[in-house]
Formats: sequence, structure tokens, C-alpha cells
Amino acid sequence: MNGNITFSMIKPDAVGNHYIGQILAQMTEAGFQIKAMKLTELTVNQARAFYAVHKDRPFYNDLVEFMTSGPVVALLLEKENAVEDFRTLIGSTDPSKADKGTIREKYAESIQNNAVHGSDSNENAIIESDFFFSKLERV
Repeated sequence: MNGNITFSMIKPDAVGNHYIGQILAQMTEAGFQIKAMKLTELTVNQARAFYAVHKDRPFYNDLVEFMTSGPVVALLLEKENAVEDFRTLIGSTDPSKADKGTIREKYAESIQNNAVHGSDSNENAIIESDFFFSKLERV
């Protein structure tokens, strides 16, 4: 399954703006199959752990605060070449630089409030999926 899964999160800004359905539709229309999904809220400790790779970056505390500001939709997605194809689908972290039609171009508000998270490597897709989903929660 390595290379065929990716992890995504629909972030609090997109959930709060009622974009869940449109974003899920865009994912499935692009050929991604949803293998696990849940609506959840991150605690501060969970957000700190999930984004620990960024703990020394200046935006870390703001990121943790943002990610705990409301519910998120966690997703395990499957498709051949999943990580790379999903990164293309979501677009640049900066929505003003995202390609037309990408999820972030359509639904993101800013670099921080950028609508969705997507794994940046096959290894991180596994780590991030395991963070949110037990084996029993996966199809």
C-alpha cells in the first residue's frame, strides 16, 4: 500500500465555512477513494504532537491555536501515486499562488487558513494516518 495512500485533513476554516461536501467531491472526482474518515476536534496536545516537526518554526504556536479552533475532518485516501497527486490537487500552501481549480485556490483564506492538509511524503502519509486511525477504522 506504500505510495497508494495519503492523509488529509479538512481544516477548521473550511469546516466552519461549510466546504466539507465540495472538498470531498473534488477529492473523489479526482479518483481518490476514502478509506477512513472522521469528524473530530484536536486537543492542544494532539495538535502539538501532530505538528511537532514544526515546533521550532515561528508559526508553530499560531498553527496549534488554529488547528484547535474548531472541528476537522481527518481522511485516509487511496489512489495510485496518492501523495504526489493529492499535493497537485490541493495546490500551493499560499492560496494566492495556487493553480486555478485547486482546493486551496477555491477554498483557502490565507497561508495559515489554507483549507486542507496533505501528507508531503509516503512515509508521512503512513505516520499521519496512524496518528488518526486505528486499523479497525479503515476500509
